[in-house]
Amino acid sequence: SDSLPPAHYKETMNTILMWMQQSETKLSMPQVAIAEYETMEQRLREFKALQSSLQEQQKGLTYLSTTVEELSRRGPAEVGRSYRSELEVVLGRWKKLSAQLAEQCQKLEERMTKLQRFQNDIRTLKKWMAEVDVFLKEEWPALGDSEALEKQLEQC
Repeated sequence: SDSLPPAHYKETMNTILMWMQQSETKLSMPQVAIAEYETMEQRLREFKALQSSLQEQQKGLTYLSTTVEELSRRGPAEVGRSYRSELEVVLGRWKKLSAQLAEQCQKLEERMTKLQRFQNDIRTLKKWMAEVDVFLKEEWPALGDSEALEKQLEQC
């Protein structure tokens, strides 16, 4: 029985596999072209939550690694090998997931910054257009008054 991992190993492995499956599903949801800041914010919150959840699962992963090392030392070589290769697959998926999460967060943050800048530019433009509109509706000086006309054009 020394060569078999404790029941806790299997439970931990299943928990992590389930968690990764759910996270991968969330991440693979099609990225709709969202132009709403609130929607992006919501999405970013979800990804950040996934990231901290990833940190919490890290303990389990460490436990799996130490258990497999222990098995490899004590048990038959082929048993150790099969557990090690199972763990390597899990660690690979874990790294990929972690990287994808970080990338998605970064992309979203960049898009949010761009969108905010764009919205500010639009506000500035609308304000300027309103001012121009007011200006154009003003009384213009008579054509003979070239000095007043020049002043008005300069203002424009």
